[in-house]
Amino acid sequence: MQFSILPYLSRSLGLDSVSFGYLQTAFGVLQLLGGPVFGRFADQRGARAALSLSFLAASALYLLLAAACSPALPGVFLLFASRLPSAFMHTLPAAQMVITDLSAPAERPAALGRLGLCFGVGIILGSLLGGTLNNAYGIHCPAIVALVVNLLGAFLSFTCIPASTKGAVSAQAAPAGGPKASVFDLKVIMRLLLLPGVLPVFLIKVVSGFPSGLFMIMFSIVSMDFFQLEAAQAGYLMSFFGILQMVFQGLVLGRLSSQFSEEALLRASVLVFSVVGVAMALMSSTLHFCLLVPGLVFSLCTMNVVTDSMLTKAVSASDTGTMLGLCASVQPLTRTLGPTLGGLLYRRFGVPIFGHVQFAVNFLVLLVLWMKPLSQKKDKAR
Repeated sequence: MQFSILPYLSRSLGLDSVSFGYLQTAFGVLQLLGGPVFGRFADQRGARAALSLSFLAASALYLLLAAACSPALPGVFLLFASRLPSAFMHTLPAAQMVITDLSAPAERPAALGRLGLCFGVGIILGSLLGGTLNNAYGIHCPAIVALVVNLLGAFLSFTCIPASTKGAVSAQAAPAGGPKASVFDLKVIMRLLLLPGVLPVFLIKVVSGFPSGLFMIMFSIVSMDFFQLEAAQAGYLMSFFGILQMVFQGLVLGRLSSQFSEEALLRASVLVFSVVGVAMALMSSTLHFCLLVPGLVFSLCTMNVVTDSMLTKAVSASDTGTMLGLCASVQPLTRTLGPTLGGLLYRRFGVPIFGHVQFAVNFLVLLVLWMKPLSQKKDKAR
């Protein structure tokens, strides 16, 4: 709901586009830094505690947003202060931690896909509800409603989820009799990336999805300048994108994961990314974009779900939270670097550059996967 009111609240407080960019960058940086630490917290305190913390952090964020709407309070200061709780606002990764702990490895891709369906529904309904409440009752109303809903989420999380979802493996998080590692111990966090089979998959997740992330960050500008769409039309286009994403994650990905190996699906997503890059470089109308959206959605959903599943299987059960926290930092990394880099590329080369970059990057990733399969690397590590 915050995305439906944040631009209007910023404008009403007198922020220009540059200051709004700083606000968004602060949100991305805090989420980028908080993701791995949040994952360590989940491994040490349990997924229930992590999910409850995420809801409470979101509640603090919306409380500050609601206070920023009051003319009697320093609105700009409270608006920027509302970004601080976002370091621990990782509801989707926290839910993924619960699902990872409670699902069998063979069922994990399908379970994570269905979870993505739930969050897709929430994003669409939240945006629509936020805009409706804003128009009907004022800009403070969506923030108050979101505050109440997140407090309810914290209550449900604390009462409905088991205190320990990891079971007996949680006792193996630290050596017997040894000192317990701190939540902020970066060495323990980075150690996971050096485990066999982890770093290659993590790099593919970061590198392969970065070009499409650049395009999605710049989509609001592209829709206005290149497609010549009005705000309502751009919203319909994004809803089409969101609906496809929900259908694929909820209905298609589970069936594909039961028929094909995770490495095969990973290769397929990279291949389709490359093909979509070529189509993106050649597109000239909204119709062209609508035709390539299904391929883009397939690649994004498959890449995210399959890599999350592979990475959680590559680490011990006591470290899955930290691993998912690292995965949660990938999107904030794109959100932090994307506006500046995407703006420079778009200003100098136009829309086709996003397709060229996506094709070149993913074609190189596909060549690496073809020459050095991940299964071969795992066999050598064993």
